[in-house]
Amino acid sequence: MDNSFLSQEEIDALLNGDGGSSETEPVNEPAEELSDLEKDLLGEVGNISMGTAATALSAVVGKPVNITTPTITLSTLNELKKSFKTPNIVLDVQFVSGIVGGNLFIINIEDSAVIANLMMGGDGVVEPPSELSELEISAVQEAMNQMIGSAATSMATMFSREVNISPPISSVCDENSEEISTDISADEEIVNVSFRMTIGDLVDSNIVQILPIATAKKIVSIMMGTEENAPALESSKAQNEVKVVAEPKEISMNNEDVASETVSKDTYRNENNYSVQGQGIVGNYEEPVNVKQASFGQLEEIRGAEMPKNIDLILDVPLELSVELGRTKKNIRDILALTRGSLIELNKLAE
Repeated sequence: MDNSFLSQEEIDALLNGDGGSSETEPVNEPAEELSDLEKDLLGEVGNISMGTAATALSAVVGKPVNITTPTITLSTLNELKKSFKTPNIVLDVQFVSGIVGGNLFIINIEDSAVIANLMMGGDGVVEPPSELSELEISAVQEAMNQMIGSAATSMATMFSREVNISPPISSVCDENSEEISTDISADEEIVNVSFRMTIGDLVDSNIVQILPIATAKKIVSIMMGTEENAPALESSKAQNEVKVVAEPKEISMNNEDVASETVSKDTYRNENNYSVQGQGIVGNYEEPVNVKQASFGQLEEIRGAEMPKNIDLILDVPLELSVELGRTKKNIRDILALTRGSLIELNKLAE
């Protein structure tokens, strides 16, 4: 009978069930997903923020703009690029404070041409372009800058904190472009937030917002109040508020205490043994003060004089009125010299 013992490697191999091999197979971690609740929260944030963005764009182009509730899917930039049917304008706008992370907006070139034409005073009726001029791209960039700025302001209100964004960097991308973003890798899983946008009867298309998973999770955690590493300023502010509220309890006094307290020149003390050293208050208020509750007479409604009956019958009768301001004496020469605008000094005012 063999009395040899199993080595540690052989024991590990038996436990892992790999037939004697001590190496373990690598396990592929599942891709990070968003729950339905998280998608709903992202949709609500997008709905509110892009609602204000639509108002800003409408003011810029002079046409009614409507942006509907978004649809949210998970994808990658590679998959998104394959779906491009026409060249698209990509605006890279980073969240730099309040929330930090990547953020892309994508709008197709035909819609961009309409927006640029309206921005430059046109009627928005344009031929589908193959490319945009630098002036048109600049106009679209300014319009999107107004939109995203308004959206950031709306997000700041929802997050109860200041949200700042970087100036947008625009580029033209199609299915043959090497990369869409320098900050988001082509195979990184992203959140695709797609809005339907209409501009009058000129545009009925989609505008897409791209968020990295980490940025989307950050937005959700802020909305749900489960954010980790909350800003130290807010925490410090909360502590200060608690301290301010707690301190008055130590020096609270009721009316009877105030009446019976003696205020000396050097020290003021109450029944809680709270003392304040200082110059003191001159005088000694030992006598009780008789305090009475204020009483007010009942207000009576004063009605105006009632109009006599049948007053309507004489409302149109003309009356001649003369007004006496005062009295003075003048020579006939002075009276004849009076013209419109002349000033007369009165010796006696009317009684």
